[in-house]
Amino acid sequence: MKAISIRQPWAWLILHGGKDIENRTWATKYRGPVLIHAGKTIDQPAYHYVYGEYDIPPRDEIALGGFVGVATLVDCVSQHESCWWEGPYGFVLQAVKAFPRFIPYPGRVGLFEVDQQFSRRALRSLWEKNSKERNHGETTQEKGA
Repeated sequence: MKAISIRQPWAWLILHGGKDIENRTWATKYRGPVLIHAGKTIDQPAYHYVYGEYDIPPRDEIALGGFVGVATLVDCVSQHESCWWEGPYGFVLQAVKAFPRFIPYPGRVGLFEVDQQFSRRALRSLWEKNSKERNHGETTQEKGA
C-alpha cells in the first residue's frame, strides 16, 4: 500500500479540519488508497496560523513520526477551487479516516510503499474502531426503542 508523509499541522487538518488537497511540487499518476503519515517535524508558521482557528492539539501532544489515518487519492491537479489549494500540484483526497490510535513508523520522501502485512494491521485497527462505533450506535438505538 502507498503512503505519504505530511508535516503537522497539515496531516491533522486532512483528518480533522477538512483539508481536501495535499499540495506538492511534483505530480503523481497514482490513484487509490494512501496511508497518511505524520512527519517528524512541525511546520511552525503553519501551526501558529491554524492553532486558534481549529481545535488542534498542543504542539507537545500532536502525533509525529507515524501513521495517523488513511484516504483515497482521487486526482492530481494543477488547479483547484479548494481553499487549501496552493500548488503547483495538488493531490485531491477523499474518504478520509483517522486511525483510532497513532502507529509509529518511519516516513520517507514522496509516495512510498508500506509492506502489506503492516498495511493490513493498520487498516484492521480502523475497521475494528468503525465496527465498535456501529455496534455501540445500534445498542444505544435499541435501548431507546
